Order: sequence, then structure tokens, then C-alpha cells
Amino acid sequence: MELSVLNREGKETGRKVTLNDRIFGVEPSDHAIYLDVKQFMANKRQGTHKTKERSEVTGSTRKIKRQKGTGTARAGDIKSPIFKGGGTVFGPRPRSYGFKLNKKVKQLARKSALTYKARENSILVLEDFSLEAPKTKEMVALKSSLQIADKKSLFVLPAENNNIYLSSRNLQDVSVVIASELNTYQILNANTIILLEGSVKKIEEAFKL
Repeated sequence: MELSVLNREGKETGRKVTLNDRIFGVEPSDHAIYLDVKQFMANKRQGTHKTKERSEVTGSTRKIKRQKGTGTARAGDIKSPIFKGGGTVFGPRPRSYGFKLNKKVKQLARKSALTYKARENSILVLEDFSLEAPKTKEMVALKSSLQIADKKSLFVLPAENNNIYLSSRNLQDVSVVIASELNTYQILNANTIILLEGSVKKIEEAFKL
């Protein structure tokens, strides 16, 4: 698949970039995508939820009434789960929600997500650029030039660029990531993927092609 390289004004530069079919043209696996996104979301969970159990609630351990002869159910201390203010039964405990996922499954998931975006013509290739200083209005102008002002966009950079990151930080519909850290969730969450020209090779290196 060939795409024209655009400049910052949104015009073609005359150069073309070939997207490798082994990354952008595979047979998509929806299940691999599901597993990878599930793991990404699970890893973001803090898992710090906690409720007090019977042994942790403040209160006396005295038996509140005699065992027999009251005409009601037997009861132990006031911290019993059946009483108001008592401990919680089987409440949540701090734990990790993360789980293992094989590298090949994660690779297939990213390839599948990129393939879907390529089929939807939602990938643009932009010539490499840099900003002299963090300027949010320059990123807004760039999106307008590329005719994606109203779309959620993901800029994929070949390497870290602090000025581009800072320029996009205040824009809710713009995300920036370096090619080696591209993940399935970010790909699917964006309406348009903007690959900087140098990031295409970096993506291929990440997949060891």
C-alpha cells in the first residue's frame, strides 16, 4: 500500500511511502485485539479498592444476647455482617488485575488494528517536522491543514520530541506516541493515524521485519 507524503500545509510533497503488507495488510484477528485491549485496560486499574471485614470493624467482641430463649436467631458480636455497621462479606481486596499475554498475540493485535485503519483510509503520512518551541496553536493549525480538525488524532513520532508533546498536551482530541510504544488501544481509539515519515521504518523495526 502506497501513501503520498504530505507537508505541514496538507499538500503532497511528491514522495510516496510504501506501507508493508505484513503489518498494514494482514488477516485481522478480532480476538487478539480484544485480548490486547483488555490487558491494556486491566493494567490501568489501580486495584486499591478495599472494604472492612468482620475482623477489621471497630466494635466489641461481646456476645450481644444469650444463645437460646430469645425467640430470635442466635447472634455473636455486633461486628457480624448481618448487623448494620458490621463487616462486609467477601468484599473487594487490593489486587492486581494484570494478566500475561504472549508477545505474538500482542503483535498480531497491533497489526490487525493497523490493518483496519489502512482499510478505512484513516492513515496519513506526514513529513518529519519539529517545533522550535511548544505552541498549541501550531498543532491546531496543523490539524486544520490536514483536514482532521474535528477528528480524534494520533501522531506517531519516530523518536521523542518534547515540543510536539507539549504542544498537543492541552488538546483533548490529540495524542502523541513514539513508534516503538504504539499500542492497540491507542490505534483503535483514534479516528486518524498520522505517521511521521521516519516512524514508518521504526514501526517495521518494532515488528522485526
